[in-house]
Amino acid sequence: MTQKEKQILFQDLCSRLPYGLKIQVYDNRYAPTTLTAIDIKKQECIFGFNVPIENCLPYLRSMSSMTEEESKEFALLQTDFYVDGFLYPIAATGMIDWLNAHHFDYRGLIEKGLAIEAPEGMYKNY
Repeated sequence: MTQKEKQILFQDLCSRLPYGLKIQVYDNRYAPTTLTAIDIKKQECIFGFNVPIENCLPYLRSMSSMTEEESKEFALLQTDFYVDGFLYPIAATGMIDWLNAHHFDYRGLIEKGLAIEAPEGMYKNY
């Protein structure tokens, strides 16, 4: 994993901390577990033990797995994004928070090999 990929993964993991993200730890001593914290200085996942960030792959939902109901809910968040021809980026934070809360891979991490496609129903209680 390149330093740039590590940074992208680290930024993504940090933004998902409040939402009960599940990750796969690639270390045969540990089973997949729920992410509880990230050591920002060391860029490590912490579960009572430290694992290098490159050994932590989040389970994410591909954008194509968005249900019709979710699509409608997400579309409602976009209504105030452009007003009178001007872009208001504050509204974008609500969209990003929603995507994070629903565990969607809006950065294309699955395709880059930096995340794993979440099995259907993994995040059923979000």
